[in-house]
Amino acid sequence: MSMSHHKQSNLESSGIRVMLVDDQAMIGEAVRRMLAAEDDIDYRYCDNPLEAIETARSWKPTVILQDLVMPEIDGLDLVRDYRADEATALVPIVVLSSREEATTKAEAFARGANDYLVKLPDPVEIIARIRHHSDGYIARLQRDHAYVAIEENEAHLREELSKAAAYVQSLLPVPMKDTVKTNWRFIPSVSLGGDAFGYHWLDEDRLALFLLDVCGHGVGPALLSITAMNVISKQSLPNVEFSDPGAVLSALNNHFQMDDHQGMFFTIWYGVYDKKKRTLEWSGGGHPPAVLMNPDSQEPVLLESDGPMIGAVKDLQFGTFSCEAAPESRLVLYSDGIYEIKKPDGSLWTLGEFVEVVSHQPCQDGSSVDAIIGSVRAISGQELFEDDCSVVEFTFS
Repeated sequence: MSMSHHKQSNLESSGIRVMLVDDQAMIGEAVRRMLAAEDDIDYRYCDNPLEAIETARSWKPTVILQDLVMPEIDGLDLVRDYRADEATALVPIVVLSSREEATTKAEAFARGANDYLVKLPDPVEIIARIRHHSDGYIARLQRDHAYVAIEENEAHLREELSKAAAYVQSLLPVPMKDTVKTNWRFIPSVSLGGDAFGYHWLDEDRLALFLLDVCGHGVGPALLSITAMNVISKQSLPNVEFSDPGAVLSALNNHFQMDDHQGMFFTIWYGVYDKKKRTLEWSGGGHPPAVLMNPDSQEPVLLESDGPMIGAVKDLQFGTFSCEAAPESRLVLYSDGIYEIKKPDGSLWTLGEFVEVVSHQPCQDGSSVDAIIGSVRAISGQELFEDDCSVVEFTFS
């Protein structure tokens, strides 16, 4: 049998709920009177210790006042049982004892009690302790609830980023195995960056090829990278000759002004390979230089990107550069995520060191892409990259 005293406040408002477990009805009434003037404290009295666990499960107190000496069950055993039950494992327990005994107090704390009072204390003291323990418990519940919400949000975000990464990858071109052979790897970071690349024939002789990298991480940069990739692949910029790399970048710069795209900009390397003339024309905006390797030369050629990033300043004119592309020469495009890494000693890897790795990687099945990525992972000591990592290799047969 139990009696309870409820006020207007509840767990969602004040949150303070006091449950007293004591077989003496006079103690139950005395505590009720102590708390009667506290409008923000709900009180429940349980005179049957065998019902204490079940009452606590259903009523959810923020503090339990537990008598030690009761018939049918020892109060110390009940303290242990509270701690063994998932519903009450963390609820603060204030032990009420008729005597101040060091051994009993030590045993109460050993079994999981949070506090020890000789009954009945002054109302000011018991109310202060109730508030102290309840406030700490409620704060813990709120913190745990916030952590759960954060974890759920992060899990949802990871799922969305994973879907976005899969979508980006689904739009990337299939490898070519004809006059021009291609091989590529796209490794999205955990937070997803803004890498995108592509290649397509402008006519029977000229192949357009590009790689771009939008600033920042998340779905926004990924969507902008997809938009830019589609504009280039579908040649949807009006009055632009897509065989002229400088003209393409000039038009992209005006079309994707960062003021119109939430402050986002991107870097890009865009080239056109002419298989009949054996030439490669290119232009770059803030992007790392492409690496061209001639089979007859030990030294790689860096096809520099001398223009600024796309979207920063309107009405800029980007230049077009040209070089020969000998038979069986290889061109490697990449995003900066592949080389902006830390070595195990904490120092930053340099672009020059990356180019050295690229130029000396052996080809397997006509491609060095996997060897490049494997070498970078070995140097960094990390399997994952902090930024999106894209590597695209072209072999001009």
